[in-house]
Amino acid sequence: MNAPDAGTTAPADVRAAMAGRLLGSPGEARQAVRMGATPQDVARTCLDLLRSREARRPVLRDPWDRSLPPGAERDALDVLTPSERVAFVLHDEFSIPYDDIAPVVERAPAATRRLAARARHRLEGTEEMPAPDPARQREVVLAFRSAARSGDHAALRALLDPDVVLRSDGPATAPAHGARPVARALAERVRATLPALVDGAAGLLRAAPDGRPETAFRFTVLDDRITAVDALSDEEHLARLELTPMEQHPADKESEDAG
Repeated sequence: MNAPDAGTTAPADVRAAMAGRLLGSPGEARQAVRMGATPQDVARTCLDLLRSREARRPVLRDPWDRSLPPGAERDALDVLTPSERVAFVLHDEFSIPYDDIAPVVERAPAATRRLAARARHRLEGTEEMPAPDPARQREVVLAFRSAARSGDHAALRALLDPDVVLRSDGPATAPAHGARPVARALAERVRATLPALVDGAAGLLRAAPDGRPETAFRFTVLDDRITAVDALSDEEHLARLELTPMEQHPADKESEDAG
C-alpha cells in the first residue's frame, strides 16, 4: 500500500483499514471513517475514541505496565497508550511521516518519533523505563505547582502529557485520564502543597492543619511532560513513604511570595 497523504482526502478503503487497525472494533472504525475524509481526520477521531475507552477503565493503568488490560487479550496493541498506538500504526504500518503524525498526537515531530520508538520497544518486550532526571523532574513539578497556584490552567495542561493518568489510593482524589480532566482534578488540590521528595523523587505534599501529611503527590515525568500522578492519602501507605521537604531555589521562593 502506498503511503497516504495525511492531509488530503484518502480512499474509503484506506481510511477503513487505518481505523480498523487503530481501534480493533468494526463499529467504532465505521464511525471514525464517517467523521473524516483525510487520514489525519480519521486518526484524530480514533485517538479521541481510544482516550475515551482508556478513561472508562475501572482501574487506570500505569503507563509502564506492559500487561494487557482486562478484555484485551486478543489485541497486542492494547499494551500501548492511545498516543503510542496512533504514532506506531500510522508510521510503521501506513508509512505516514512523523511530521504529519505530530499534530494528531499533540507533540513535536522529534517527540512523535520517540513515541513510536517506545511503542515498538513495548510491543517487542524490550522497553526500559528511561533513567530518571531528578533536576528536570524537579523543574517540571515546581512549574506545575506554580501554575496551579497562579490559576494558569493553560500552563497546567501544557505540562501534562495528553495521555496522563491520575491514580488515587483513596476517595480524596478521583482518578482521571487526559490532560484536561487531570488538570481540573489537581488545580485546587495542589495549590496548598509544599515541594517534597517522595521516595527520593520530586513531588508535592499536602499537610493537614496539625502538620501531618495528608496527601503525597508522586509524579512520573517523561520528555518534559507529566505522564502519571499518584495521589497517595491512605495513612498506612503514607507511613511507608519516605517524605522529605524539598529545598526551593531563591527564584522559586520569590515566585511563591509574589503569588
